[in-house]
Amino acid sequence: MDRQRLNHGGAAMSSLALGVLLGISWFALEGCGPTKVTTNSAPDIEKYRVKTIAVLPFEALATPQTTERRDPEILGPQGVLRSDISLGIPPTVERQNQPTATVPAVAADRVTQIVYRKLQPWGGILTLTPSETGRVAASLGPQAAKLPQPQLVRQLAEQMKADAVLVGRVLIYQERGGSKWGGDPAVVGFELKLVGADGKVLWVGSYFERQRPMTEDFAGFLDRGGVFVTADELAAYGAEHVLKEFPFGTRVH
Repeated sequence: MDRQRLNHGGAAMSSLALGVLLGISWFALEGCGPTKVTTNSAPDIEKYRVKTIAVLPFEALATPQTTERRDPEILGPQGVLRSDISLGIPPTVERQNQPTATVPAVAADRVTQIVYRKLQPWGGILTLTPSETGRVAASLGPQAAKLPQPQLVRQLAEQMKADAVLVGRVLIYQERGGSKWGGDPAVVGFELKLVGADGKVLWVGSYFERQRPMTEDFAGFLDRGGVFVTADELAAYGAEHVLKEFPFGTRVH
C-alpha cells in the first residue's frame, strides 16, 4: 500500500513538474521573435471627433524589399505633419546581404480590401469604400498625385465630407512557397496611417511578419492551426491585430 502511494505521489509530482516546464516553455517561446504589430497615436487625438473615414486605395513599394525585418524605424505622429511614414529599411551594407522580394501588383488592392472589410462593420463610424475614395481622388485630376499627402487628404475630406482618410502602403508581400505543411513561409508587411481632415497624422499602425516555424514561434504557429498560411491569410491576421489599437469607433465581434 505504501509503495502504491509512493508511486502515485511520484507520478503526480512528475505531472506537476511537466506542467510547470511546459508553461515556462510556452511563455518563453511566445516571447521570442520580433514584434509583429506597432501602433502609435497623436498626443492630442482626443480632441478629434472622427465619425466618417474614407479609405484611399493603398500603394505598394515598387523597389525590392528585404524579407527579414531589421529594427525598422516607425515615426509616430507627435505634432508633425508627415507625408511619409515608412518601414522601409535604409540601403546599408547589411541589407545588401539580405534576401529581397518585389511587391506583386495585386498586393496593394488585396491589403486595401482586407483592411476595409475588417474596419467596415465597426460601430460608431461610417467607412467609405476604397472604390468611392479612389474615384474622388481621380476626379481631382492628374496633379493630385503630385500633391503632398496632407494637402491631398484635405481635398478628399472636403469633397467626401469625411473626418479622416485612411491611407496605407504595402511594404512586402511574398507568397508561401510549397504547401501548408512545409516550404518557404509567407512574408507580409504593411503600414496604415489615419490622417485627419486638417492633414494631421492621428494614428499609425504597422505589421510585419515572416511566419516562423513552431520551434521559433510556438504560440503564433498554433494560432494559425499549426500550418504555414498564405500571404492573404497572414495579411488578414495582421489587419485584425493592428486594428485592435484603432482609436475610433467600436469593434464589433
